[in-house]
Amino acid sequence: MLKINMFSTATKVKGQGVGSAYSELINMLKKYFPEEFDIKINDYSRSDISHYHTINPTFFASTFFKKRGRKIGYVHFLPETLEGSLKIPQPIKGLVYWYVIAFYKRMDHLVVVNPSFIPKLEKYGIKHDAITYIPNFVNREEFHPADDATKRRLREKRGYDPDKFTILGSGQIQTRKGVLDFVELAKRNPQLQFIWTGGFSFGKMTEGYPELEKIVKDPPNNLAFPGIIDRKKMVDYYNMADLFLLPSYNELFPMSVLEAFSTHTPVMLRNLDLYESIIKGYYLKAANVDEMNEELQALLLNPAALSELTKKAAAASQRYSESHLAQIWHDFYNQQAEKG
Repeated sequence: MLKINMFSTATKVKGQGVGSAYSELINMLKKYFPEEFDIKINDYSRSDISHYHTINPTFFASTFFKKRGRKIGYVHFLPETLEGSLKIPQPIKGLVYWYVIAFYKRMDHLVVVNPSFIPKLEKYGIKHDAITYIPNFVNREEFHPADDATKRRLREKRGYDPDKFTILGSGQIQTRKGVLDFVELAKRNPQLQFIWTGGFSFGKMTEGYPELEKIVKDPPNNLAFPGIIDRKKMVDYYNMADLFLLPSYNELFPMSVLEAFSTHTPVMLRNLDLYESIIKGYYLKAANVDEMNEELQALLLNPAALSELTKKAAAASQRYSESHLAQIWHDFYNQQAEKG
C-alpha cells in the first residue's frame, strides 16, 4: 500500500477554492482507492509521497527530512496572482513572493491546475519535466442539477423572488474577483436578482476592503450578500441561479465554475487567456462590464441561447467529473512513487 501524507491547512479559512479542491481530492482518493493508498493528514511519519497543498513554514521545514519520500507541491497560486487579493506592504511583499517560489523549488515535482502556469514556473527556474497539469474536479453526486420546480422552492426557502431571473457570483469578496463589476451589473439591471456568496476570508488584509465593506453593508436593493456558505449548501445556490457569473480578473481554475457546470448552470466569465486551455467552448465570455451587460441582455431575449449554454455546462461537467480524474491521480501517484 502506497503511503501518502497530505499536508494542508486549506480548510482552516472558509470560502477558499483551495480548500474545496483539497477536500475533493481527499474524498476521491479514499472513495476509489482505499486498498491502494494509505492517506494521512498533516502526519510527519515516514511516507512514500508527501503532497503539500499549502505552503506553511512548518511544512517547508519538513521538506529537509529524508523520510518525506517524494515531495509533491500543488500550485494554486503564483506571486503575481496574489496581486488584487491581499494588501501586503513592502518589504514584506518581496519576502512573501520569494518564499512562495522557494517552497515550490523544494518540491521534487509540481502539479498545476492550469497549464498556463507551466511557462510561468519555468521562468522562475523550474524545469518543464518537473511539472504536471491535472485539472480540478467536483463530485457530481454532491453538485447536481435541479428541476424548475425545485429551483423555485429553493428561492422561496431562502427568501428570494421565485420569478425573477437570478444571477449568482461566488468567491472571496476582493478586488481581484471583479466584485465591483458584479455590483455595477446589479445597478444597471434593477429588474433582475443578484446574489454573491462569499466573504472577507482574510479580513482587513483583503485588497479594496474599505470600499467593498461599505457595499456589502449597503448593497443595491436587488443584490444580496449572504456571506460564506457552507460548501454542502452551495449546491442550492447554484441551482437557484439562471446564470453563474464570475467577473474575476485573475484565476487559476476556479472551483466555483466547476461546481456551476456540475449543476448544469450556464456560465459567463471575463475573457481571460487562462480559461482558453481548460474550458474553452463551455462558457460565455465578455471582456468588461459593458460586454457582460450586453451578453446578459441578449440571454434575456433569447431563451434558446440560454438553453444552449446550459447544455455546454452539462458537457463540461462530464469532462471534469470525479470519476474521470480518479484514474489520472492514481497513475500520477504511482509514477511519482517509482521515481522516489
